[in-house]
Amino acid sequence: MKTLALLVALPLLAPAQKFYPDDPLVAEPPPLDAGKPARRKLSDWYDLFWHVLATPGEKQPRAGEPVRAKNVNTLGDPMDGAWYVRRHYWRRMTLEELARGPDGTAPPVFPWTVVAAKGEGITPGFTVIDATKRRFFIKLDPKSNPEMMTAAEVISARFFHALGFHVADEYIVEFHPRDLIIEDRLTFINRHGQKRPFTPRHLTELLLKAPRGGDGRYRAVASLALEGQPLGPFRWFGTRADDPNDTVPHEHRRELRACHVFFAWLNHDDSRAINTLDTLITRDGKSFIRHHLLDFGSTLGSGSDKPNSPRSGAYLFDWRESAIQMATLGLAVPYWARAHYPRYPSIGLFESKVFDPEKWLPEYPNPALLNRLPDDEFWGAKQVMHFTDEEIRAVVRTGRLSDPRAEDYLVRCLIERRDKIGRAYFRKVLPIDRFEVRNGELVFEDLAARHGMESPAPYDIVWREFDNQRVQAGAEIGRGPKVPERGGPYRMAEIRAAARPSQRVSVWLRGLQVVGIERTW
Repeated sequence: MKTLALLVALPLLAPAQKFYPDDPLVAEPPPLDAGKPARRKLSDWYDLFWHVLATPGEKQPRAGEPVRAKNVNTLGDPMDGAWYVRRHYWRRMTLEELARGPDGTAPPVFPWTVVAAKGEGITPGFTVIDATKRRFFIKLDPKSNPEMMTAAEVISARFFHALGFHVADEYIVEFHPRDLIIEDRLTFINRHGQKRPFTPRHLTELLLKAPRGGDGRYRAVASLALEGQPLGPFRWFGTRADDPNDTVPHEHRRELRACHVFFAWLNHDDSRAINTLDTLITRDGKSFIRHHLLDFGSTLGSGSDKPNSPRSGAYLFDWRESAIQMATLGLAVPYWARAHYPRYPSIGLFESKVFDPEKWLPEYPNPALLNRLPDDEFWGAKQVMHFTDEEIRAVVRTGRLSDPRAEDYLVRCLIERRDKIGRAYFRKVLPIDRFEVRNGELVFEDLAARHGMESPAPYDIVWREFDNQRVQAGAEIGRGPKVPERGGPYRMAEIRAAARPSQRVSVWLRGLQVVGIERTW
């Protein structure tokens, strides 16, 4: 009996092989049926205080091996699926594709039937069913800043789509009150919590909060309802207990960790759980949950109902900063207070001169962003740097800013912030990528050199045998870019640069196919 138990235990004790025949995987396996998960609603205030006072989720250890991203394939990329889809960096999108976003070809058709409305709040909005029976959420600019919120919403949604996230299909639209029909017996909850009929007068009062054009029309952003049944937001930590496919803690997902880079670039400081949404999608009799980022009205220089705060890019509350201010009687000037903002009402408060991607922070501590490592940052930075000046301008144009000076300023800020991101994160790991074997040699792209930044080149390559079953590198079998002919089915290349001795990129080949990439810093 003891012998049998030992034989059963031996495979469990032996190290698992590093690569399997189907590596590298580029798409998630078919999802398990999610059944009927519960719809949930998070308290925004509870969420805020929880993160400020406790910051939930597993944290990086203070010593020892860091916890690397756990949802990546052997090349270090998240796989296409319910969270993320590899887009612009892996297949350069055309200017037209970037401008369209998720679809961009089917704006709402008049007339619109108002089926829901907000009874309180500063930012006006309502829900409509258009002439084609599609549901759209309509949001309008604050009266003080025409074009600001709607431009930020549409521009940022297109950038996040190109960066690989699931977002809503959004359009800037113009409508006249006569294009709206109020649904029969429509009611709303007023500011006193009372249920009341929604009348044309209430619609007029709602529209009075928004700027109106000289032709009597209102500008708005129309967001097409997401596919599937809404289930509420996802958290930036842990997993969803009722989702059998959600197995990696969110604070250890690469695309969510790298959001620090994306959020800093676009100044998405309102990155709370409330600005995400899970939906249950059913296809071929099977249900699965898709995870979305949404509500980008508080990005760039917009704070949705007003220009963003001058302290945007810092925590709403920080124990350390509070102590510094108390000790210095408020004389210590935080970095964000040195920023200068030109007066562009359609932009709000956005700048690039003081911006520092490593100092930038969202409104509250975000577990996924706090767990980021240099390889997560590089993965995000290489995607931001992939946007050319022309591509950035093409996306900004979708905001339909009427002042060309404001558009030029926004483009210039995004370009300068992009370049600061590259300089900050390309120095933390060897900035090389796009590995492949060409004419018998291992070739790659030096992203720092490509983007005109300081490069650690030249690079040295050492080849070693690799035992895939024992997950062990063996003897040296060659040097330089030429792939050695000997070494078995798997070979490993160690790439270093004398200028940065602690940094290394390991690349594994199966035959002449690149099947693995790992970065060390």
